[in-house]
Amino acid sequence: MGAVAVLCVAAATTKTNAGASGDTTAKGKELEQVTGIGGVFFKVKDPKGMTAWYGTNLGIQSKGGYADFTWRDKDHPEEIGHTAWRIFPTNTTYFGESSSSLMINYRMANLDRMLEQLRKSGVKIEKVEDYAYGRWAWIMDPEGNRIELWEPKKK
Repeated sequence: MGAVAVLCVAAATTKTNAGASGDTTAKGKELEQVTGIGGVFFKVKDPKGMTAWYGTNLGIQSKGGYADFTWRDKDHPEEIGHTAWRIFPTNTTYFGESSSSLMINYRMANLDRMLEQLRKSGVKIEKVEDYAYGRWAWIMDPEGNRIELWEPKKK
């Protein structure tokens, strides 16, 4: 269900991190990096009420607690990108074992490289799923926040 919530076509690149402040990579090696936010998802006690609140107070027009914000990538202005915003009920299973009420979807250029990098760092990959419009994987950060990783389908 959440996989269909995010449909982005924005291109992304990897960056060399050598010499950067807080660099955790070996000198000269490229670090696969997040390229943007693909979606923001959160659990609420009253999904209908919160959907109405966000619409009334922040102007977020959503259908069933889902909104799609479109934008253009500065490096690829011909392509339209998307950032999903989604409200879930507190009893959703979409957040896995996380007790956090927030989950962020991060876009990346190369999910396989990111997963390899995470495994080398000892991060457990919960699952990976492929769809016609992209690939997803889920991990948890050290404090138990579920993270959704997404590589948009290449054109």
